[in-house]
Amino acid sequence: MPLKGVRYTGLLYRALNSVYAREPLSGRGAELYGGRLNAKGIPALYTALDPMTALREANQIGSLQPTILVSYIADLGPVFDTRDQDGLEQYGMIEAMLADSAWRMKMLDSLSLPTSDFADNLIAAGFAGLLIRSFAKGASASDFNILL
Repeated sequence: MPLKGVRYTGLLYRALNSVYAREPLSGRGAELYGGRLNAKGIPALYTALDPMTALREANQIGSLQPTILVSYIADLGPVFDTRDQDGLEQYGMIEAMLADSAWRMKMLDSLSLPTSDFADNLIAAGFAGLLIRSFAKGASASDFNILL
C-alpha cells in the first residue's frame, strides 16, 4: 500500500507512572503490559494532543494514580490518520474495532488483537505514528492521541 499520512508538528503529552519517570521515552510500561494498539513485548509511546486526554488515558483502570505529566515538542511524519476511512479500510480496520471496549480482557485472555496487528502493519509500511481518537472514559470526539 502506498504511504499516505499527515505530518504532526506541536506538543504531545504523556502521563506516565512514576516508575518510568527516568525513561519517559522508553515505552517500557506498554512493552511490559501491552495496550490497545501494541502487544506485550512491543514498546510504544501513547501520547495525547492535550494534557487532560493524557491523564484520562493513563488512569483508565481506576482512580487517579501517582502520575507524572510530561510534554514533548514533536515533528513527526508520516502519521496515519484514523479519521481517513478509506485508509482504515485498506488495512482491514474500522472504527468500531479501534473503539472495542473489551480489548483489555481479550489481551489478558491471550487473544490476538486486530488493533495491534493493524499497528504492526502501519509500522511495516513506514508510518512513524498513528493519530487516533481517545476512547478513555470522559473523552470527547475531539480528544486525540498519537501512538508512537
